[in-house]
Amino acid sequence: MSKGMEESKNTAVITVRGAVRKKALRQFYAQMKSWNLTMPSQEPLVLDFGLNDFFQTGLIESWVANEIEAGYCGKFLFVFGGQTCPTHRHGFKHETFFIVRGKVKMYMANSLRIMRPGDCLTIPPRKNHRFIGVEPSLLLEVSKPCIVADNIFHDPHIPIGKNFTGHLLKKAQIVNRRK
Repeated sequence: MSKGMEESKNTAVITVRGAVRKKALRQFYAQMKSWNLTMPSQEPLVLDFGLNDFFQTGLIESWVANEIEAGYCGKFLFVFGGQTCPTHRHGFKHETFFIVRGKVKMYMANSLRIMRPGDCLTIPPRKNHRFIGVEPSLLLEVSKPCIVADNIFHDPHIPIGKNFTGHLLKKAQIVNRRK
């Protein structure tokens, strides 16, 4: 596993486990089979963003490459119908989404775009974005490398990235201990 692909290990705190994970993967693989698609051999990431409501807020990521030194990343993102990838932005990452299958509502900044197979959207750094599956949907993301710490989520309860309330609480505890 390359150094960049090891970055996926930094998602442990937002990864689904147990029965929900098994159900999600079973449905994901069934959908891929119905579309006659093969995903990369690496185990997919089943993410609920630490909110414990996967089928409402979450997605499945299937990484193709995350080459930090070479400067690129490629991964498939899958959402079920009604499932949301929550509002976030990146300080560094520039990404382009290509819709492979399904239909999504893609929000960027203050605009909404309904995207269907073949549609493409580029999102520059520091632009808030989120997407919702109108139906089961598969997106291809091509971007600068994925660095988990580069995520800045709007919801401060998501336990990764720079906007997590837990980081603020830890800083406050350290400051209070110094007083």
